Amino acid sequence: MYVCSCFGVTEKQVKEHAEAGACTPRQIASACKAGTDCGSCVRRIQALLGRGDCPRRELLDRGAPALAAELPEAAPAALPEAA
Repeated sequence: MYVCSCFGVTEKQVKEHAEAGACTPRQIASACKAGTDCGSCVRRIQALLGRGDCPRRELLDRGAPALAAELPEAAPAALPEAA
């Protein structure tokens, strides 16, 4: 069954991209363009993705920072002096 009629993307293709690591509609869009034209398929893509395995989502659920900018600041590395 088609999920995205604009680009001819099927449920099977969305599920294959999800199994390959895509776990958000934006990642699905990057993989196959589904959801990037009229947008009417985005809710269906979200439903297909559900709350399945997603390493990033699992980290968020455990309270880990979502973005690198949220990580504690590290001291800058010392650079060797020029010779």
